[in-house]
Amino acid sequence: MNIAKLVLPRQARQWMRQTYNTIKLDRAMRRFIADPTAAIRTDSGLLQDLIEGWGNSGWSAHDEYLRISVSHALQTTGAMLECGTGLTTLLLAAVAKQRGLPYWALEHSEHWSDKVRHHLVRHDLSSAVHVFVGPLRDYDEYTWYDPPLPWMRERFSLVICDGPPAETPGGRYGLVPVMRSRLAPGCVILLDDAVREQERAIARRWQAELQAEYTLIEGRRPLIRMVVPSRQQNGELRSSETVIH
Repeated sequence: MNIAKLVLPRQARQWMRQTYNTIKLDRAMRRFIADPTAAIRTDSGLLQDLIEGWGNSGWSAHDEYLRISVSHALQTTGAMLECGTGLTTLLLAAVAKQRGLPYWALEHSEHWSDKVRHHLVRHDLSSAVHVFVGPLRDYDEYTWYDPPLPWMRERFSLVICDGPPAETPGGRYGLVPVMRSRLAPGCVILLDDAVREQERAIARRWQAELQAEYTLIEGRRPLIRMVVPSRQQNGELRSSETVIH
């Protein structure tokens, strides 16, 4: 690729990079679909191949978040919900198809959803996930997705929360007030980008509103794992923040 930079025009170099990424992603996805558990082994290198093949440098989910998301998807026994789509959508769709789990993904960007849907079709995963695309909705205090609740019959056991974008009014807060009645007892919520104080503040609000436990998982890019309680205990908070290094 370094030689190509010297002798090829920019458009040709972009085409070569896209072609290389597509081949790498296809190979990695075939490996993942054959054995999703391989991705959660820290020595496999599969997640890194998937990230590089996806090619969304700077915005793609990082390997720690993908590993934890896949691990929870392999263990959950109920429906899954994803807020914001991307490489995680492909991986969780593969797990959902393998395990026969209902799976919904919410997205506000038509352009971004086109890429995700293209790869879902390419890897025969489009039937494994309901991708709902629509503009974000103003709920007065905050802005969030406008999910098709009448068609979403499921109560969710796992929520992967990586959207909407941070600059959205209220950020990702809207998940709980909008979807609260659809969060099953014991539902696990994984909230990405916990390096930001905005996400940590949102987690504290969710904790108070759900009477929930949550854990801050430290790493290169921290994330939050919250568990919706099976029952409330006299209106008191069940726990404060726990940190795992």
